[in-house]
This record gives sequence, structure tokens and C-alpha cells, in this order.
Amino acid sequence: MSESCNHDCASCSQNCADRKPESFRVAPHPMSRIQRVIGVMSGKGGVGKSFVTALLASEMKRRGHTVGVLDADITGPSIPKLFGVKGPAEGDQNGIYPVTSDSGIDIMSLNLLLDKETDPVIWRGALITGTVTQFWKDVIWADEEYLFIDMPPGTGDVTLTVFQSLPLSGIVVVGTPQDLVKMIVSKAVKMAQMMNVPVLGFVENMSYLKCPDCGKQIDLFGPSRSREVAQAFGIDTALRLPLDPVRAAACDEGRVECIREDALEPLIKKLEALPQKAG
Repeated sequence: MSESCNHDCASCSQNCADRKPESFRVAPHPMSRIQRVIGVMSGKGGVGKSFVTALLASEMKRRGHTVGVLDADITGPSIPKLFGVKGPAEGDQNGIYPVTSDSGIDIMSLNLLLDKETDPVIWRGALITGTVTQFWKDVIWADEEYLFIDMPPGTGDVTLTVFQSLPLSGIVVVGTPQDLVKMIVSKAVKMAQMMNVPVLGFVENMSYLKCPDCGKQIDLFGPSRSREVAQAFGIDTALRLPLDPVRAAACDEGRVECIREDALEPLIKKLEALPQKAG
């Protein structure tokens, strides 16, 4: 700490040992009322992180909760497609308003602000992370009991920004059955531990395929490692989701809200038991 330190970490550029994690926090929009913030992350892409985010949000909405989804995967936003929502998102002198899905889930994604949703986002890191914080502080999340953050894969700039800037109640880690997943999941879990954010559960997506003729369970990507991964990192909730062509078609058609998944029940109960802690 410098002798001239005024103890105002928010206005200081020094990375001293006395800097507090809370100093990075960004206040939400004054008109927002957010009770719990849940991050959904993965160590790598292509594991169905956005799908799991959408399933959790849809199930919480079915249970009568007010729900929002902030799509923080700026360069690969897929949340609007899953929910079948289109832009443009509207705003006024107060701020930006999320687009609402058929079931009433509030959604904000960069794709809802682009002229064409197929246009690529070719931005550098600082602009991307700035957009994520704008979605938090400039969007009016009216009254959300649960705000799910669909984070980009990996442990890069955006993920760090979410961990430091938003009051996360916990994270859900998504992976697949391959042996590689243990190493990849470890990165996500260790990052959460370093940032003092609880890991609420591990979801092994595409865990198996059920034969439509005989009902036999086929492990397309090898045997499940959900229990092994959970035990290795002290995660008490590990779930397995199947690979299902019917569900894949529903997602392509923007009907993710129609999908019911009983396997999520233990994680849903844990989410409902979380205390209110956000702003």
C-alpha cells in the first residue's frame, strides 16, 4: 500500500495486496431489482453451456419465479436462437429493456442489438468486457428473482469480469463425458474457488443416448465421469443430461422453453434454497 493511499480502491489503478474484491463490483441499473445471479460456465466450447442455461431458466420460470438471462457470450451469442426471440431491444432515457420470451423470461444479448443477427462481432477484449458490464448496469432488469449469466467458454477476460464485477450467488459448470473434461472442468472450478464463488453443481451434457427402439442407454462419448469429477472437486450435485435429437430440433426451432428435464431437479432445489444477495 502506498503512503498516499486514500483507501478508495475503485479509483485506484494499483494492484496492491490491500485491494478488496468488492472494489471491482459494478452497481446494477437503479431500476433493476435482482435477487440472485447464477453463472453458467464451461472450460471449453461445444458442451451445451447455453442449452443448460436455457433449461435452468425455463424450469425456474415454470415454477413461478421471475427470471432473466444475460448472454455474456458476446462473440457467440446463441440464447436468442434457443428462445426464439428477435430484436431489436428497445430503450429510452431510462435505459435498455430486455426482450421477453414466450413464457416471460427477460433476455439481453448482443444479437438483439445487431442489425443482422448473423453479422460477426470482431471486437477486442476491452470492448467485449465493457459490453458485458453494460448489460448489467444499463439494462433494466425489472424484478428478477434469478438472473442467469451465460458465460463464454474458458477462463478469459469476460469470465473474469463477471466474477469480479457481478455479485454471483454461485456457478454451474457444464462438461461432457470425455476424459479430457476433468482437466478442463478443473480450470473452471479452481477459478471459482480463487474468486470465492460457490460451485452449485456439475452438469454432464450429452452424457448418453437412449436407443429409440429398445431403450438401451448408449455411452457415445465413453463412460460417464460426472461422479468422478464431482468427487474430485468436492461438488455435491452432479447431473447427467442425454443427447436427444428431438431436443436438438426444439432448440433449433427456438422452443427450448418446451423442454422438460427431470434430471435437473436436485440443482433446481439448490437454486431455490439460495439466499437473496444481489442488488
